[in-house]
Amino acid sequence: MCATASRHAVPLRERGATLVYVLCLLVVILLLGVSAAQMALQGEKAARGERDRHVAFQAAEEALMDAQNDIDGLPGAPGRSSLFAPGSAAGFADACGDGGELGLCLPAAKGAPALWLSTALDAAGAASGAGASRTVPYGHFTGAVMQTGQGFLPSRRPRYLIELLPFHPPGEEAGAAPGSLAAETYVYRITAIGFGAQDSTQVVLQSYYRKQVAGAGP
Repeated sequence: MCATASRHAVPLRERGATLVYVLCLLVVILLLGVSAAQMALQGEKAARGERDRHVAFQAAEEALMDAQNDIDGLPGAPGRSSLFAPGSAAGFADACGDGGELGLCLPAAKGAPALWLSTALDAAGAASGAGASRTVPYGHFTGAVMQTGQGFLPSRRPRYLIELLPFHPPGEEAGAAPGSLAAETYVYRITAIGFGAQDSTQVVLQSYYRKQVAGAGP
């Protein structure tokens, strides 16, 4: 006599419920996996962005130093130090100079925005003529070299411009107009822009620099 197995079989309804439970569990595991992958990708993207910003920041700092070397000159690379004589505004133009006076800007008119705000700092147009960029590329006058466009290097050379501003020592009339100032009363505002490995990553830095006269105090 054969024993029947029907009494030991799992009901179809229970087997269907188990299948639904397993499928729901798989869906939850899949969603958790996708969420973890998205978080990992977002973290990697943020890390790349921060690294790229750091590259641009360092490039802008190098441009500030290059501008100071352009002002002061270096042994064998005088830059344009002859244009930055104390008390002299020679070479500086209202809309920033061109050619040998590239990037040298007189102060904006009273009430107008500063030149560095109204100038396309990231422009890399023609060297001269209409539409030319008024900012100085790194090393243009000092001969300094910077590698660009490979790996984690800047996508292109940083740029800078120099604005001539009046400097009023303590006790001097602060309302004196530029051009009527005594010698050694100018200060230079340097604005530099650096680029990351991605050209869209840009950092702008600014410093004020006063050229020291030989034998003069700080």
